[in-house]
Amino acid sequence: MKKFGLLIIGGIAAIVLLANLAPMLALAISLVILYYAYKGFMKTDSKGMKIFWVIAGIIALCASASNLPAVIGAAAAYILYVVYKKWNNKEVTAEKESADPFTNFERQWAEMKKNN
Repeated sequence: MKKFGLLIIGGIAAIVLLANLAPMLALAISLVILYYAYKGFMKTDSKGMKIFWVIAGIIALCASASNLPAVIGAAAAYILYVVYKKWNNKEVTAEKESADPFTNFERQWAEMKKNN
């Protein structure tokens, strides 16, 4: 039953991620422009170029800050990652516990220490 729930959540997250790929690309481009505006501002000594880089930076900052669908897409990508990790983690953990001969020994040893 847990696998079915993970499948449903992963499917919804994948659809949301695919629907928001274009806004995520626009966010990445605006952040790159903002980075280069900052670097250009720091490198130049001219007052006119500093004003130009500040204006370019403010425009890029406004474009990236107003891009809410990209943030939703990033959250969907993270949810998809968590679902993937949980999907594979359950199988590996069950196999690891049964294959480890010291699991019961360590548990019993901890119980004996508590009793003494």
